[in-house]
Amino acid sequence: MTTFTKPKLTFEQFLDQSPEEGFYELVNGEIVEVRSTRNHDDVADFTADSFKEEIKRLNLNYVVKNTAVFRTVTANGIEQGRKPDVSFIDRDLWRADRSAYAALSQPIQLAVEVTSTNWEDDYIDKLDEYQRLGIPKYWIVDYLAIGDRKYLGQPKEPTVFVFLLNADGEYERTSFKGADLIVSRTFPELQLTASQILTA
Repeated sequence: MTTFTKPKLTFEQFLDQSPEEGFYELVNGEIVEVRSTRNHDDVADFTADSFKEEIKRLNLNYVVKNTAVFRTVTANGIEQGRKPDVSFIDRDLWRADRSAYAALSQPIQLAVEVTSTNWEDDYIDKLDEYQRLGIPKYWIVDYLAIGDRKYLGQPKEPTVFVFLLNADGEYERTSFKGADLIVSRTFPELQLTASQILTA
């Protein structure tokens, strides 16, 4: 018996073959639809809106998008196409080719993932890929406290994790819960608590 394996798509093939409607990622060479609940969208939208307000207030040279897809590479050298729930991008990078689709190969400034049932992707796979790409800041918003106890503690509580790249190119993690004011190098004047994001 002959077994045929479907060839894995490259990032460029993924961009060419992704459907026009909906949101998709390239995962292990296959196009995977990214779907979310209304609660998930509310948390992501609140986070994005908070960033946009600070950008406008401080006149910063950034844009915030929920459509941007960028190329990452796994430890095994497999190309992935990731679409964070919130992407915080240098405006000059975003506008370098305004006729292009929302795909990037350079690291963005900040990626935010709101966890869902595939939480391992955010805590393990994307964490590794974003670190490998050199994204300076990565947030995981676990509003459902769905991640493993080794991350969330016991009892598990909804948490915002902020990962910052250190001088060795590795992420260092800080966690924020409840009334904790989120400390952000990007937005040093940001007055936002973990609870405001987690219960949006």
